Amino acid sequence: MNKKLAIFTNGFIKENPLLVLNIGLCSSLGVTVSVFNGLGMGMGMMFVLLMSEIVISIFRKLIPGAIRLPVFIIVIAAFTTIVQLVLKAYVPDLEAALGVFLPLIVVNCIIMGRVEAFASKNNVGSSILDALGMGIGYTIVLVLISLIREVLGNGTILTGTSLCIRVLPENMCIGIMNSAPGGFLVFGILAALVQFGKAVSKRREEEKAKALKAAGQEASR
Repeated sequence: MNKKLAIFTNGFIKENPLLVLNIGLCSSLGVTVSVFNGLGMGMGMMFVLLMSEIVISIFRKLIPGAIRLPVFIIVIAAFTTIVQLVLKAYVPDLEAALGVFLPLIVVNCIIMGRVEAFASKNNVGSSILDALGMGIGYTIVLVLISLIREVLGNGTILTGTSLCIRVLPENMCIGIMNSAPGGFLVFGILAALVQFGKAVSKRREEEKAKALKAAGQEASR
């Protein structure tokens, strides 16, 4: 049970694909100008990752090693096409907003990396947990970056939808948040906070270990 939980939660912080592994950044920073875009991209990525890992895990023993990468790409491309067609049919505004970054899911390092490193070596159950964990971790970070950029850049939440809410007056908005430098700035701050948290946690563990060691030595005297 602990092993399954570890696989599921691995993508939240410990191996978060964006803030820790730093992969898939191009499309992530490109679409995070609004919460609507970030959530849509995250859900699309999660679907493609989940279905790809399931399929690859099921057929992992039947896929020849020499052609595994082309097979992986074909599987990922099939599910990416499904996402594109569904968004075009039911959420055309989101499909247009994501633009070229939507079809680029096919070559996204996050999906290819998890399919190659995990799904091709583990059973279906573990692959599902891995995909959900990585997908949720990815989506949370996308939405967080989008929320910060949208609020500071436009003063609103859920811009372009009927649920749009203004939280800041227009004269307090920071225009740079709607451009690429704003995306890198927000991402850099969040990544730094994660690394700082990990450093503090590691230091506490080291201090605790030293204290236990010292207590053991004192007791042995």
